[in-house]
Amino acid sequence: MQPTLAATDFLDHGSAEVTGFVDEVLPDGGADDRDRAVRLYYAVRDKIGYEIYGADFSREGLTASQVVKAGKGLCIHKSVLYASALRSVGIPARLVLTDVRNHLSSPKIREFIGGDVFHYHALTSVRLDGRWMRATPVFNRLLCRLYGMRPLDFDGTADSVYHPYDGQGKAHMEFLREHGEFDDLPYQQILDGMRSAHPKIFAGPDRTRFADGSLVADAATELA
Repeated sequence: MQPTLAATDFLDHGSAEVTGFVDEVLPDGGADDRDRAVRLYYAVRDKIGYEIYGADFSREGLTASQVVKAGKGLCIHKSVLYASALRSVGIPARLVLTDVRNHLSSPKIREFIGGDVFHYHALTSVRLDGRWMRATPVFNRLLCRLYGMRPLDFDGTADSVYHPYDGQGKAHMEFLREHGEFDDLPYQQILDGMRSAHPKIFAGPDRTRFADGSLVADAATELA
């Protein structure tokens, strides 16, 4: 099997959880690959909540099946699930890892991550109609509204990557560095890199889980 279609320990698309998620989104099987990719994109974007606090960075916590169970996750969790779901219906997919500036930035978030640069932001590379394009099913509609962002749409014909402006036309997100595209999640690279770049965010003795909190609660406090 091609590496971009294979099931892995992290992209475990043969699991009951991922299979159930895909079947719920595509009860009719989908019209074609583009239709399937788009419908799965919006399901991951809006049915799986984006949450930086309490994120589980254990090996189990970063499997697609566990993301479905948790119902929330960071960009890495959501991209793992989207790539896994795509592969489950025969659409090649990879993970893309980047560093970005001003990632849902607020005073509290900047304090939490230690600045306005977030390392190992993840998105997904999807192969449709004979070419690769990128999609970012990360920031759900509710969170975008609370933080004044425009949600990223994806129609299966062009990249869906940049949040260059917020709802008021101000610059919001800037891509600084790309770590590459990966057929599977480079777990240790990500864990080591996150621990080094963002030492404040990890809690607990094994340092595989982010400290507790809530982005929605943060947004409500800022708006109050």
